[in-house]
Amino acid sequence: MQIDETDRRILRHWLAEPGLERAALAERAGVTPATLWRRLDRLREGGVIRAETAVINWRALGYAVEVSLRFTLDKTNPRAFDEFIVAARDVPEVIAIETFLGRVDVRLNVIARDMGHWTGIYRDRILTLPHIAEVEALMLVSTIKETAGLAL
Repeated sequence: MQIDETDRRILRHWLAEPGLERAALAERAGVTPATLWRRLDRLREGGVIRAETAVINWRALGYAVEVSLRFTLDKTNPRAFDEFIVAARDVPEVIAIETFLGRVDVRLNVIARDMGHWTGIYRDRILTLPHIAEVEALMLVSTIKETAGLAL
């Protein structure tokens, strides 16, 4: 899909202030509200805008621990990857599942209220996932930069 400078301007302002009301977004982007709606609809239909979602601050809800787990799977079973993913989706504390090419096959981001909660999740839910050959845990200390946007 082709996007022009007006589309880029709309997206830049929207990314900068996602909670901006549509009338204010139209004004900042230099278009009429009707033009804004048409362009947003076209960007959705073209697959540029995939979704409008809430970004939840899990720490504000009492989840003080976040761990990134990197898995290498035992691929002697041809269904290992699919079975692992299905089982990982059933762990409520898993907030992200990503797959990779290379030594690491899958990464899970897991949240917990505290270290005791994390220990239970790890022992009872993570280590029981199927086809694990190797797992490495990386505990999040701080987030320095977090953005989904690139310069438009």
